[in-house]
Amino acid sequence: MNGAARKPDRILIVLLATVGVLVAVALAVVFMRGEPEPLDEASPAGVVQRYSAAVIDGDTVTAGSYLTAAAQTQCVGKFDGMPPPDRVVLVSTRERAESATVTVSIVQSSDGGPFGPSEYQSEDAFSLVKVDGRWKVDAAPFPLLSCAGVPARP
Repeated sequence: MNGAARKPDRILIVLLATVGVLVAVALAVVFMRGEPEPLDEASPAGVVQRYSAAVIDGDTVTAGSYLTAAAQTQCVGKFDGMPPPDRVVLVSTRERAESATVTVSIVQSSDGGPFGPSEYQSEDAFSLVKVDGRWKVDAAPFPLLSCAGVPARP
């Protein structure tokens, strides 16, 4: 009888060890994902990725370097009543000879509200044009407008 009582103990130990290994692997995968791979800066999506990252980081000088002269005259530094974007996700890219459209999903969150934190997601598009052979943002979605010298984040 003693041998029969020890067998379930071994099975339990093996099951717990397997669950522990699976949890460790899952945590390693989550924490090792890191930052997204940078896209080619010569592509419309790469320009939008760098521009959006600069806006989210509050680096208005870098963000402004990706804008056309016309876009720099139309942008505003911050928008009252809306939280700044938390992240931007690439949805699609449509590239033509001298222009491109990059559609993104913009995710914004808010700490307040009667039910706690909330998240809002919208889809919008960037318009890009080639200026001297390089892609520049000619029109950006409202939550991602930024100009050099004007703070993008409150």
